[in-house]
Amino acid sequence: MTFDYDLFVIGGGSGGVRAARVAAQGGARVALAEEDRYGGTCVQRGCVPKKLMVFASEYPGHMEDAQAYGWTVHAGGFDWPTFRGKLHAELDRLEGVYRNILGNAGVQTYDTRATVADAHTVALSTGEHFTAKHILVATGGWPVKPDLPGAEEALTSNEIFHLEDLPRSILIIGGGYIASEFACILNGLGVQVTQYYRGAQILRGFDEEARGLIADEMMQNGVDLHLGCNIVEMEKRDGGFRVKATNGDERMFDQVMFATGRTPNTAGLGLEEAGVELGRNGEIVVDDYSQTSVPSIYAIGDVTDRVNLTPVAIREGMAFVDTVFNGNPTPVDHALIPTAIFTQPEFGTIGLSEEEARDQEPVDIYATSFKPMQQSFAGRADRVLMKLIVSKETRKVLGCHIVAPGAGEMIQLAGIAVKMGATKEDFDRTVAVHPTMSEELVTMREPTRSA
Repeated sequence: MTFDYDLFVIGGGSGGVRAARVAAQGGARVALAEEDRYGGTCVQRGCVPKKLMVFASEYPGHMEDAQAYGWTVHAGGFDWPTFRGKLHAELDRLEGVYRNILGNAGVQTYDTRATVADAHTVALSTGEHFTAKHILVATGGWPVKPDLPGAEEALTSNEIFHLEDLPRSILIIGGGYIASEFACILNGLGVQVTQYYRGAQILRGFDEEARGLIADEMMQNGVDLHLGCNIVEMEKRDGGFRVKATNGDERMFDQVMFATGRTPNTAGLGLEEAGVELGRNGEIVVDDYSQTSVPSIYAIGDVTDRVNLTPVAIREGMAFVDTVFNGNPTPVDHALIPTAIFTQPEFGTIGLSEEEARDQEPVDIYATSFKPMQQSFAGRADRVLMKLIVSKETRKVLGCHIVAPGAGEMIQLAGIAVKMGATKEDFDRTVAVHPTMSEELVTMREPTRSA
């Protein structure tokens, strides 16, 4: 059978664009359909605009520190419309970069919605149909709001970048990294931030000691964090939202933002009708090679709900091309992925938490918490944490957790050592870079405890 394309990619985010480009550069005939903006969640509604907002929100602290270091600082207020205009211009530029990447690689793009008609056919909302030897679904995920009257009026992380004006007050509901990052960002930009999380501590699933320090620092910085607390009812009124909480509080907020989870973008794609198995939350079920239950259809990225991180989606896209087009079957490696959470303070982590590790085997815990030199000199009470989880038997470093300014940069490099299987003695043999915060990772000689 002759196909219109060797590969048809549905979704123009980081994973889909990478797979399309690399396959096309290898000689495949490739098409890609995207119904919204190119770049996906990361570029348009996630990592990139969020990180730029993180930078903006850190300047009040920088200016306070500058004064403590002897500088005369004359600072006005934060001009949200000016920042937002530059932010949107940057996102427009990046979308153009993604379009050029595809065009230069010879990928045929369709700016429209695409669905799966059968194992080898894609239907566009324009009425066109195209056949493809392989179909790759890379449609990502989408924020979900609870089924609560009034919730439809609230914000999610998608809308936060497009606000006409910054609110004076906001309630953020959720305790994951998106909720916690935006609580810190908006607090830094001068918004009165309240955060409700139904759990006992924010950042569930991460190292408990690190989570605790981040929560303490957030509250010290001005975030009104309520743990074990959820929203019971909300009502849109003139001037904001009336919100009632499980702890009995009833308050008004200018805005409410839900960061209570994301769902895979599979609704209405025709996947189940084509025989593709979906999981309980709508995620596409795939094997180690990102292949679905229909052999010609593959899926990568957040739509598979494996590890929902941009670099992981890109890795999955590369592994897909190696497997299907390069004759080199490549399973996706989801082990020991370093990651950063851009709360204030930042959190960098790789490997097992103390809690996970001690459930698997006997471990030694090396940890130190201290006031970093730069902030301490400025009179700030900020604390940082450096922590290694070490196997008693093999001496391998099973986990590394850093809560500190620049933790994301640090964990990228520490992650190389952990991924290579470095032992505590390998860390010890490395000469410290002084004076730095990260030197503590190679100077902790005695365990603080065993577990």
